[in-house]
Amino acid sequence: MRKSGGAIALFAGVLLGLLPMPAAARPITITAMPIVNFRGAAPGQPVDELLWRGGLELNSSDPEFGGLSDITFVGAGGELAMVTDEGFFVSTRLLTDDDGAPLALAGSEITAIKDARGNDLGSAYTGDAEALDTIWRGGAPAAVRVGFENLTRVDDFDLAAGRPAGPARPVAIPDWLGAYRGNQSLESVCIATDASPIAGSTLLITEQAPRSGEDAWLLGRLDRGPVHLARANGLSPTACAFGPGGELYILERGVALFSFRMQLRRIPADQVVPGATLTGEVILSASGGEIDNMEGLAVSTGPAGETILTMISDDNFNDFERTLLLQFTVPD
Repeated sequence: MRKSGGAIALFAGVLLGLLPMPAAARPITITAMPIVNFRGAAPGQPVDELLWRGGLELNSSDPEFGGLSDITFVGAGGELAMVTDEGFFVSTRLLTDDDGAPLALAGSEITAIKDARGNDLGSAYTGDAEALDTIWRGGAPAAVRVGFENLTRVDDFDLAAGRPAGPARPVAIPDWLGAYRGNQSLESVCIATDASPIAGSTLLITEQAPRSGEDAWLLGRLDRGPVHLARANGLSPTACAFGPGGELYILERGVALFSFRMQLRRIPADQVVPGATLTGEVILSASGGEIDNMEGLAVSTGPAGETILTMISDDNFNDFERTLLLQFTVPD
């Protein structure tokens, strides 16, 4: 028997009520306490090969804020996005003072990352987002690319009003990487900038290699194949980002006694090609109370054309860890 339109609508409403529905973005308040000095340096003063710019200690009473695993800028006005290891996007805008030092976050929102069907990711196993970078087209941000560990995969997400949104669009990755399970699989995803010899290619780096020689991969159409990252003693890679000149920055983290260690390496643009071993030079190192569990890295360009490196820490939703945002400038 043919159902009336009202009956069909009622049936559909009941059915939708039984299905899991994706949560909408919602505003959150993130407080920011300025960090003025780093290793004794004031803003503008050198720390190793960089200049200290300033930092923030971030806090929120929202129970879903925390576990920030990576960061990327999605606009020229300080707009940025972050991912958490419990399957959320955090979108916000970084405000700075007159000298360019980080001051506060404004317009912050949190939204659940969606699967390919548009549903929220249902568990820590499927939602452990660890890596994030922005896809730029024609000089404008068009989407973000996210790497996940445990259920290892890479997905793209559109930007709506400058913020990640919508269902996941899967990105093909090598079989050996897609089959790698655990929380030491895919940790870093970054897209080569226009000045790079491999412009547009995506670099994937694992925290630990499943087998010898299988720890990194380039996804470009022409620049495709294995890459090896020379490992630093006691440190594991947690993030990567390409600079405006095509140079590659690698953030690494480790533990010393009861505190964290970190270092930042820079690798020349012409050395980042398929089949290469990536070594580079250490341009920043720190440990102890100056840092925390540093996991995310973004590169942006300041108002005077300077290259800015922004790092974020993952507090793992622990009271004894902190969420720190630290910024440095690359000297001319």
